[in-house]
Amino acid sequence: MKPLWIALLVLGVLTAGTAAWLLSSQPPFERQSLYVRMTDGTRLAVDVYLPAARIPENGLPTVMMATRYWRSYQLGPMGELMSRLGVRFKSDPWQWTEAGYALVTIDVRGSGASFGDWDIVWSPQEVADLGEVVDWIVSQSWSNGRVGAFGVSYDGNAAELLTMTRHPAVMAVAPQYSDFDVHRQLLFPGGIYNRGFIENWDRFTRGLDANDPCALAELVGESCDGFTSVIQGVRPVDDAGDLCGTCELAEAVAGHRPVDLSAHGAAVTFADDPFGESGLSLADVSPYALREPIEASGVPMFVWASWLDGASAEGALCRFATFGNRQRLIIGPWSHGGEHHVDPFLPADTPVTPSGVEQFALLSEFFDGFLRDQGSEEDDWQITYYTLGEGAWKTSAVWPPQGFEPVFWYFGDHGSLTTAPPTAADGSDAYVVDWTASTGTSNRWRTGLDLSDVVYPDRSEADRLLLTYTSDPLGQDTEITGTPVVQLHLSSTHDDGALHVYLEDVAPDGCVTYITEGLLRLSQRAVSDAPLYIAKGPFRTHVRADANPLEPGQIVRVDVPLLSTSVLIREGHAIRVAIAGHDASAFARVPEEGTPTLTVERHAGFASRIILPTRARPTD
Repeated sequence: MKPLWIALLVLGVLTAGTAAWLLSSQPPFERQSLYVRMTDGTRLAVDVYLPAARIPENGLPTVMMATRYWRSYQLGPMGELMSRLGVRFKSDPWQWTEAGYALVTIDVRGSGASFGDWDIVWSPQEVADLGEVVDWIVSQSWSNGRVGAFGVSYDGNAAELLTMTRHPAVMAVAPQYSDFDVHRQLLFPGGIYNRGFIENWDRFTRGLDANDPCALAELVGESCDGFTSVIQGVRPVDDAGDLCGTCELAEAVAGHRPVDLSAHGAAVTFADDPFGESGLSLADVSPYALREPIEASGVPMFVWASWLDGASAEGALCRFATFGNRQRLIIGPWSHGGEHHVDPFLPADTPVTPSGVEQFALLSEFFDGFLRDQGSEEDDWQITYYTLGEGAWKTSAVWPPQGFEPVFWYFGDHGSLTTAPPTAADGSDAYVVDWTASTGTSNRWRTGLDLSDVVYPDRSEADRLLLTYTSDPLGQDTEITGTPVVQLHLSSTHDDGALHVYLEDVAPDGCVTYITEGLLRLSQRAVSDAPLYIAKGPFRTHVRADANPLEPGQIVRVDVPLLSTSVLIREGHAIRVAIAGHDASAFARVPEEGTPTLTVERHAGFASRIILPTRARPTD
């Protein structure tokens, strides 16, 4: 069971860098909760936070955050007591109003205390609603006519897609830990169904939409009684006209249409399959597919991502390379939302860097440049990234950065990995898929919903279930920055299967540290010569027309791009490639029936290898 403060963190009660029991005598803001009516009559629940101090004559800049995860909370008895003691139950209002901003938070259509139907993430109607909310903001006496949007995860995608409205008041957005390609980079990475995430997401959203805090408490293993003594549900609207706020809330919740996300996910195999009853695919609502209106907006972006948060960094790099919007990109060693330091070479309890206060300063400084009359536009459009294992921050205008060259490491006899190409006429390794293989319960794919720490324990035992190739200890420090690609020549006993390929560091004492991974469903291996965006490695459409089942026993070449990374491998450490056919932590098994044997060829005729973008460093 997790302590109650973690449960509060899950719901966003405390955000990055806010101490659990941070006290203050008086909030520096005034809050108003009300309904804003859309043109079709649907009412959206909105909270407005304004600085308690006098509003300047020229008005306030506004930042907005649209969510389907409750814009605000109704406190229980313990929560009310904590509030009277000065506990900050949401740090966003404190931070933004102290910085001289108005903050507007919104329950999107069909969620929280809002009315209407929700059927798929970021539907065209939902995006249009956000444009109408901006209309309402700029009509208020406290607005200076300039609006920005920010948010983590779902809220980050909403911030980016707001630009599609081309509203003249929207000046800048900051998508954080968002998903550029929802199908390929979150729910079906490499074409493999991320069943664990979707099933947990389904339970989470059902609880939210039913205004059932106990369902949320279950997500983090907290007792319902303890949880509801602090959080009783979504906050009702205070100003509900002639009706009471709780009456309006009950009506809104009763009208929320149940959405079976698990069933929708299970019905999808390809990227062009519809997701649920909307008729839209996940591709239709992904930013990459909406490039034209996003680019046409000209709105600059401050994008946040992490090397170990799903594939958020991969999507961010693809956006940076593809979209013409001015972008500032930061890729750090963070969990989803930035609360935890996740460099796998450091202890799990390492304090997050930059701190939460410093992270907010970066965000507010970005918006200052676009939303304040006296501000100057941000001009350092580049990538700032952290190198794992080194603890260093660096900048580059391109990706991969200059100075890195591809180094080929070949699979060899007895599980070796060497820079010398094979010369033998034959050589192969057979691997029977082990369905118990797993990357653990705190990996990059499982920690997004509860915002928990990403922790990969020593993988030396886990690797015993996999096919591994390990180099000799390196003679000097070596930095790998970019997109590793594994090129396999293999055959299978089945017409479909999955590849989960890991890049790892092996220390002199035998400790194995996870670095990154690549995934691919073998029947969806066809490489496209017309990529939909600039990908870091081979691009696959994953559409039904490109399905290509294996012919059992036939050798095929399969290139598997790993998720991009930046890591320093120390002198005396070795590089390892580990290959699995399943990850039981979250993913569906492929195929559903039978157990494939994968045979990897590693000889002069079919040389399997990994290509690592590398820069060696002389060791002091």
